[in-house]
Amino acid sequence: MDISVVVPLYNEVESLPELTSWIKRVMDENNFTYEIILIDDGSNDGSWEQIEYLKSTHKEIIGIKFRRNYGKSAALNVGFEATQGNVVITMDADLQDSPDEIPELYRNIFVEKFDLVSGWKQKRYDPLSKTIPTKFFNSVTRKMSGINNLHDFNCGLKAYRKDVVKNIEVYGEMHRYIPVLAKWAGFTKIGEQVVEHRARKYGTTKFGWSRFVNGFLDLLSIFFVGKFSKRPMHFFGTIGVFSFTTGFIIALWIIAGKLIAIANGLKYRNITDQPLFYIALVAIIVGFQLFLTGFVAELISRNSSERNSYQIDKTV
Repeated sequence: MDISVVVPLYNEVESLPELTSWIKRVMDENNFTYEIILIDDGSNDGSWEQIEYLKSTHKEIIGIKFRRNYGKSAALNVGFEATQGNVVITMDADLQDSPDEIPELYRNIFVEKFDLVSGWKQKRYDPLSKTIPTKFFNSVTRKMSGINNLHDFNCGLKAYRKDVVKNIEVYGEMHRYIPVLAKWAGFTKIGEQVVEHRARKYGTTKFGWSRFVNGFLDLLSIFFVGKFSKRPMHFFGTIGVFSFTTGFIIALWIIAGKLIAIANGLKYRNITDQPLFYIALVAIIVGFQLFLTGFVAELISRNSSERNSYQIDKTV
């Protein structure tokens, strides 16, 4: 099969007939073999009934329904598990992503041999309250991930080589950073394609301000897990040793100052009367705790069933 189109949706009953018909037209015009996987993320507006009807008229449609709303990441992860196509394309169900972009996305994966191609909505129809924070987080993500050629990490319109979606796990709200997950999994040939962003035709957006806070926390989680999951002592131990050493040196300096003052008959303050002493004490305790945290995390990591789980590309 050439293409699997994965569409997560929540309360998009009005847009589904037009979206599936549009996808079918594009696929037929380009003679692609394909499947459309619609994941209903706990909708309560009749979206599932619409999917059941569309399935009866389009044999290429596969419907998956969640019992409740789990979020876009969960929907994508389940959709990725169900795919059979050599190229996997994701898009939103609100008709803001154009299926006309599919042939070029497919070409970039199949011909140009990219692992992942992310859409870039260069011209957007979103309000400033959405576009300005989005630009900020994209900038931060570029710097933290080292993927400097992407302008829009969170664009729903993406194309993947099949191996990519079968070797990453999308959870929480990590769908915003799938290119980062792919990079950490060893898929480094990541490209970008300028795509059309259409004004929303039906319904309202399902995302609020909380997604920006959650998105930043998820980015920190990805960065930490990707870099230190197999060697947590390198993270906690380094910070712990630095904190402990700094506190210990400060404490020695305070004690040495008092002893020198006593030896020379000079006036001195009691060690416990100096605020700096308590700062040093806290630094020592925190450093010791961080070191123990790293030690325990290392023990857990060493006993994990996935401690020697690595991404193998090819064997001969």
